[in-house]
Amino acid sequence: MSKNGLLILITSVAALGGLLFGYDTGVINGTQFYFSKYFELDAVMKGWVVGSALLGCLVGALAAGPMTKTMGRKVSLIIAALLFTISALGSGLPSFLPQSVTLLVVFRIIGGLGIGLASMAAPTYIAEIAPADRRGVLVTFYQLAIVTGFFVVFLATYFIGQNYTPTENIEVGWRWMFWSELIPCGLFLLLTFFIPKSPRWLVMVGREDEALKVLNSLHSTEIAQKEIAEIRMSLNQERKTERKEVSIWQKAALPIVLIGSALSLLQQTTGINAVLYYGGDIFEKALGFGQEDVLQQQILLGAVNFIFTFVAMFTVDKFGRKPLILIGSFGMLTGFVLLGGSLYLESVGLVSLIGVLMFIASFALSMGPVTWVLLSEMFPNKIRSMAMSIAVAIQWGGNYIVSQTFPIMAESEANISGAWNKSLPYVVFSIFIIILIIFTKKYIIETKGKSLEQLEEVWAEKYGKIES
Repeated sequence: MSKNGLLILITSVAALGGLLFGYDTGVINGTQFYFSKYFELDAVMKGWVVGSALLGCLVGALAAGPMTKTMGRKVSLIIAALLFTISALGSGLPSFLPQSVTLLVVFRIIGGLGIGLASMAAPTYIAEIAPADRRGVLVTFYQLAIVTGFFVVFLATYFIGQNYTPTENIEVGWRWMFWSELIPCGLFLLLTFFIPKSPRWLVMVGREDEALKVLNSLHSTEIAQKEIAEIRMSLNQERKTERKEVSIWQKAALPIVLIGSALSLLQQTTGINAVLYYGGDIFEKALGFGQEDVLQQQILLGAVNFIFTFVAMFTVDKFGRKPLILIGSFGMLTGFVLLGGSLYLESVGLVSLIGVLMFIASFALSMGPVTWVLLSEMFPNKIRSMAMSIAVAIQWGGNYIVSQTFPIMAESEANISGAWNKSLPYVVFSIFIIILIIFTKKYIIETKGKSLEQLEEVWAEKYGKIES
């Protein structure tokens, strides 16, 4: 196999963590439509069951920083695969045990731990094995895997649902939807044993010969020597003052951490996961689709999400990160204006569906993949693990807040029978998208084509050098 082929293969294996991220979070869309009816959940409890996994994601993301540093990126991915497997198996177990929402929540939280861990370990691993000129497209493999997971699980839940009547889906169908995740879990768990360790982590723990061997297997000798020299120089600077803990609160570091964290939070406040998690409710209650059509419409969402992620992959290293965010943000805003406007004017129909799909497409070519690319690139080496962990944890915190509050807001008296005519959630999300546009123009720097070490110099010029 060629070096380029091996690089893509290893990247694809690591990106399976993203596929399970998408699968595990996407499976809640099809299942919650039925288990909410099975357990007779009100809006608050529905938000808790759906959002509980996100609390696990937050804890997993916080633990990912020290775990990936001490145990390595590869071992962290293996642990994430184990957590995914336990969650997938356990989420369907209430059929054999006393029926309990609490038990379902426990296994959803375990899955969330795996997602939080993988959400940092996988893109970090990919960024550390990729050459600078291809890092953008290779890290985007992770986002492609996430949306592939969403699309595959929407297909899986649709075909599982087709084998049962609506009543049977409420009783047992949703359990098989959870168990379907065991197939990709097993594949990920097996393949992660065969990928190499991160070369940067190997140098970090004093195994430079192994690191050079990994880099030589993936890149030309010239690029491998350049990469390991840059890694060595960066780590040597850190080790000169290794007894001193590098604080993220210092003047030069804090603005970078805040920018990355704000970007993570704004990714969630666009409303993407309200659409992906509660698509069934949106199609049934807001757009008037029947129960038999809900799973089919989710496939349409997944397909659009999948297709437009390819657009991002082929443009992120050509157009740059910042232009894609701005283009996508205006597209997302237009989509929600169409959806919210049609709901407010009580003219639900084709325009409403186009609005939903336009929002999904715009997110898929911008904030979906580009956020992960930026987070994997923007943090200086001295604070990368901690800063990435905080940013990803905040992302999951924002995801939880949106997931918990969306059903409450959507099913509130003010939204349903008040002056808003079911448009309130989309007005709120539109305001946050406008904030995202302003924030991106003012604070996001372009990272296209720059090495991780070159980006440190960009930040140093802007906010000063980070002191050890």
